[in-house]
Formats: sequence, C-alpha cells, structure tokens
Amino acid sequence: MRSAARQALTALGVVGAAGTAALTWGIGIERHLYTLRQHTVAVLPDGSDPVRILHISDVHMAPWQVRKQAWLASLASLRPDLIIDTGDNLGHEDALRGIRAAFAGFAGVPGAYVYGSNDVFSPAPRNPFRYFTGPSKFIEDAPRLDIEGLDSFLADGLGWNSVDNGATSVEIRGHRIDIIGTGDAHRQWDRLDELPGHAAALRAQESSLPRLTIGVTHAPYRRVLDAFASEGADMIFAGHTHGGQIRIPSVGALVANCDIPLSQSRGLSSWPSATRPIPLNVSAGLGHSIYAPIRFACRPEASLITLVPRKG
Repeated sequence: MRSAARQALTALGVVGAAGTAALTWGIGIERHLYTLRQHTVAVLPDGSDPVRILHISDVHMAPWQVRKQAWLASLASLRPDLIIDTGDNLGHEDALRGIRAAFAGFAGVPGAYVYGSNDVFSPAPRNPFRYFTGPSKFIEDAPRLDIEGLDSFLADGLGWNSVDNGATSVEIRGHRIDIIGTGDAHRQWDRLDELPGHAAALRAQESSLPRLTIGVTHAPYRRVLDAFASEGADMIFAGHTHGGQIRIPSVGALVANCDIPLSQSRGLSSWPSATRPIPLNVSAGLGHSIYAPIRFACRPEASLITLVPRKG
C-alpha cells in the first residue's frame, strides 16, 4: 500500500511539475515570441507581378506592451504592397497610443480594415476556463473603447479604408483589387444582406486592369465565408480565433470561438465553394485578453501572403 501511495504521489508530482512548466512557458515566454508566417498563394493571372499582403489581426494592444509595439513597427521594413487588418486592435482603454507607435511606419501603404468587438468594448475579468466551453459570451455593460479615435488614425493617419460592412478598391502592381468586408459576425454585426450590393457596385466600376476580389472579416463564421464565396472572392482573410490560443501538440486547437472547423482555426487553408476552393487565411493574431495572458503551442503571429500567378 505504501508503495502504491508513493507511486501515486510521484505521478501527481510529475503532472503538477509539467503543468507549472507549461504555465510558465505560456505566460512568461511564448506569448512574447512574435512570429511572421509566410505563404504563397497562386490566384493571379498568368504574367502578373507578385503582390505582397501583410495580414495583421487581434493585436489586443495594451499601453505597456512595448515589445509587441516594437515588433509590429519592424514589419514596416517588409515593404508590403497592401495591409489587411482583421480587427481587435484595442485591448485596453488606453490602447490607442500603443497602436499609433506600432503602426506609424505603415503610413502611405494601402490598407483595408474591419473591426472586432474588442475595438468597441473593453475586456472584462472572466473565468478563462469558460473559453473552452464554447463561443465567448458578451458583457453588455462593458466600457466602450475609443473606436472613433482608432478609425481616425487608421483612415486619416495611415490612409487605410474601412470595409466594415463596406467595400473599397485599390490598384496595386497592375491589378485592381476589390475588397469586400463585413462587421464582426461573433456579435452578429455582419450585414450580409448588404454584401451583394457592395460587391455589385465594385463590379460595375470600369477598369482595364486584371481584377481580384478579396473578402475581409473579423470572425470566420461559415455564413460569412459562404457569402464571400457567393460574391466571387478569390481569397478571404479573417482573425478572431487566436488559433485556439492554447493548442495541444499533435492535436491542435480545442476551440475556435466560432463555427469554423477546428482544423481551419489557424493558418492558410481552402474554403469550399460551388466553383472552386478559395484560399482562406485565418490569423492566430498577435495578442490576447489582458485577463488571459497566455499562449501555448500557438505563437503570436502576423502573416505575409505573396500572391503569384496561377499555375498553368
């Protein structure tokens, strides 16, 4: 009996030590290991020059996160042709000065953005383990953040265009890129009834350049991805999932915080449509709630997507 008890205590000690090590890694180290993911996607017409898109998402900025600010600022040296920001930039009531420091070097680079709900409402303390029980709930009386200041900085300071339930077009390297977007589907702010009109208005504009259509959303709910597919999107960008934030090696994400398949909660994949699979990039994002400061087996990331001509 004493031998069995010793074995049980030893096993508990090993499990406890492993858990402590995992928490130490996830809280103290990995959440600061900012990573640039790079992918090549063949969607352009034959003979086209490559187009490089920097995809930023889920920064969840707090004013004291100076390492994150410096790493984001360093991405300006990549000299992307287009920046796609899929929302949740803010993570604190005083986040905007950190966003200005991080994004200032992107001024003049064409960009398009949508919002996540955390650009509107401040995060609030909650049990972090409830994240694993299903899509997160809303705190209706949460303090509002300075979304007006954020919009002014992104639009007027950087020259980017909002496609939050809207659309825009840019001309880059001999291409016309039509960008259609939605509001945050996690909060049911997506106006999918308006999407066909926005897409049709862009298609009605004459252009002699080869055209490409990009869909941009914060939360990659199936209904939104299917709507983009119906409007002829050639590629889709999304965030929101944090890649699961805590992943199990050899297993992957345990949750996606929306209805997308867990296997597509992070990285480049394909979304099925009636005519062809559509490249879908879901960014695991760069941040986390200030009340859940951990990442495990899921480094904070931005993505550099290089669009190239289709093979054949």
